[in-house]
Amino acid sequence: MKQVYKTWIVSFSFLAVMLAFSSFTKVSGDEVLGVYWSPKKDAKIEIYKKGNLYFGKIAWAQVPKKDVNNPEPSLRNRDVVGLTFLTNLRFDEDEYVDGKAYDPDSGNTYSCKMWLEGKNLRLKGYLGISLIGRSELLERIP
Repeated sequence: MKQVYKTWIVSFSFLAVMLAFSSFTKVSGDEVLGVYWSPKKDAKIEIYKKGNLYFGKIAWAQVPKKDVNNPEPSLRNRDVVGLTFLTNLRFDEDEYVDGKAYDPDSGNTYSCKMWLEGKNLRLKGYLGISLIGRSELLERIP
């Protein structure tokens, strides 16, 4: 009986420590905020937050251009620098989901999600299910 009691106390103590540790390591989602290089390092992307949602905009481009491929003709003359191209990403556990990504090079809009890989950001755009799609790694700018 004493052995069972000791085992129960050790197990309970271990569980209590693990639960306490997990509450200290819980992430808020704001770790993603900051500026990143585009995959080709020809643009800087700023990730910011409005309310409980996350967005991304083109903060700088090596070669500024217009949004000429936009499917909406009235938007084709707008500058790409300053354009919010990642919208409505919601933080869920360890990734940002249910967003949209607009690609100014093609004029297409995709569903997207993103997650941190160390200090860098992995962005995945897809049509339909997220298993199929394209992902890019954005390097954080210190």
